Amino acid sequence: MIPVFDGHNDFLQRMVAAGAARDRLWLQGDGTGHLDLPRMQAGGMVGGFFAIWTPDAPGPDDALASVLKANPPFALPLPEEVASADALPHALVQAGQLMAMQRMGQLTICKTAAQIRQTIAEGRIAAILHIEGAEPIADMDALHVWHAMGLRSLGPVWSRPTAYGHGVPFAFPSSPDTGPGLTPEGKDLVRECNTLRILLDLSHLNEKGFDDIAALSDAPLVASHSCAHAVAPSSRNLTDRQLRVIAESRGLVGLNYAVGFLHPEGRREPMQGFDIMLRHLDHLLAHLGEDGVALGSDYDGAQMPEDISDASKLQNLIQAMLSHGYGRELVEKIAFRNWINVLERTWGA
Repeated sequence: MIPVFDGHNDFLQRMVAAGAARDRLWLQGDGTGHLDLPRMQAGGMVGGFFAIWTPDAPGPDDALASVLKANPPFALPLPEEVASADALPHALVQAGQLMAMQRMGQLTICKTAAQIRQTIAEGRIAAILHIEGAEPIADMDALHVWHAMGLRSLGPVWSRPTAYGHGVPFAFPSSPDTGPGLTPEGKDLVRECNTLRILLDLSHLNEKGFDDIAALSDAPLVASHSCAHAVAPSSRNLTDRQLRVIAESRGLVGLNYAVGFLHPEGRREPMQGFDIMLRHLDHLLAHLGEDGVALGSDYDGAQMPEDISDASKLQNLIQAMLSHGYGRELVEKIAFRNWINVLERTWGA
């Protein structure tokens, strides 16, 4: 079994929803969602980025948005910005859930690449505390507090505006060039993340914001869960120009498994087999090289292809890559080594 280190999951939201049943959800599973400890172990998933995310306020158009996403072409407006004071309680509860998982003994929140390697060698899940959308971070002092709590990866935006920048709307077909770049506060955030060696995640960021980070950051450029725009022209996917910029920084892209971002026609329908995923991987490898491609599932945050519908099925993807002609060394790089290496280049340890 080739181990898998994953670039993005949204499991912590399920932990919050489970309430008093959270321990059982993590340690035993409940038959729902995509992720839990038994399914990670069954699929060889040894660690990954556990995302903290603040949901939108429920709105009257939520059902219509789901219908539109299922019937491309579509172009949804960006949700309203969420105030930091409203986002912070959500974020703290989710951070608390990850810390509870650590207390149960089967997971370690890792702050260095060496700690990731040691945790995996000892048979525990190596978790990275990640915030997707920087709404819970009111200012640079708050960023330092989160860093002290273990934050080592940050996406300045989800698909809505923040005080720091602008996310891409959900749209297909669409360029990621959908709005203005980083705000002055966003540029300060980039500089401070570089100082603290917090990884900056480009997934969900629009093209001008991407370019601003590329110009400012001294770290490898990373998109934790994105696909190739040339294969599927979603606003959420990366253009060939963006891929070249990432490659020049010795950065990395984690392939997103979400059906809506993989499908060349943007359709959110059952997907069997791995042909489309392999088309994306071939394209990413052609532009990023063997050291610049990894995996970023989006488990518990999106609709998955049927043959990799939860973490227990990850070895199906591994076998598909091997059968496609990728050598074992390349598959190991994509599956786990590239993530650990780019984190070492970013964190410095």
